[in-house]
Amino acid sequence: KVGICNYVDDASLNQIVDNIKTQLAAIGQEKGVTFEISYDNCNADSAVLNQIIANFIADKVDLMIGVATPVAVAMQAATEGTDIPVVYAAVSDPDTAGLTAENVTGTSDALNTDFILDMMFAQNPDIQTVGLLYSLSEDNSKQPIEDAKAYLDAKGVKYVEGTGNTTDEIVAATNNMLDQVDAIFTPTDNRVMDAELTIAESLIQAGVPHYTGADSFVRNGAFATCGVNYTELGAYTADMVVDAMVNGNLPAFHVMDGGIITVNTETAEGLGADCSVFK
Repeated sequence: KVGICNYVDDASLNQIVDNIKTQLAAIGQEKGVTFEISYDNCNADSAVLNQIIANFIADKVDLMIGVATPVAVAMQAATEGTDIPVVYAAVSDPDTAGLTAENVTGTSDALNTDFILDMMFAQNPDIQTVGLLYSLSEDNSKQPIEDAKAYLDAKGVKYVEGTGNTTDEIVAATNNMLDQVDAIFTPTDNRVMDAELTIAESLIQAGVPHYTGADSFVRNGAFATCGVNYTELGAYTADMVVDAMVNGNLPAFHVMDGGIITVNTETAEGLGADCSVFK
């Protein structure tokens, strides 16, 4: 019995969940094992999250899967002193999040921030000001934003920060930056991902390319990314679940390989951007 909790209804996170389920079904058929999956989504509500985890424990699940950092952290706290293993998915910085318990492991989608900013300046070497768009409530965003600031400081490039914790706040923060910046960077931030469809058109109209931490942003209208393939991350997470439940071995956490460049060609056309520099 496996309990899966997703943090929000988000293209990237949903992609991970779908591929965990698909991979578990395939491996289960191959090995003659039935994975009984209970799935829920807390929609970023901590009270709902804690109730979902309590329900999993009451249902005597054999393992929990936490998709995104807040879910993984809550599951670790709730399973302390128990023998229930937790496998997380898409945690950008497990060490900073404190996911160090012996019963906890999973996959990390740690972002190569410098590479994405290298892409930004390869496409436009004359950028004077970069917008940093992120949510203050997203643990996933903290380190990449610090990394971005250090990169830009070293390059002598100015930056403007725009933050928000709701779609409306992210939209307002984006609009406030449009006439101040030449490009915008966002890490794997679920709050901004929720707003991407809303802000994409205004960014294109303003001629401001949006560089992001995941391909799901790009599918929703952002310009480009270089990061992790979430289909592979979901499958790898499922493999770790099988290792723990079938083979009795809880593996060490795994940082997924990145380096996959994804460009929205329609957005590129709207921006008049030359994507050949990414080849």
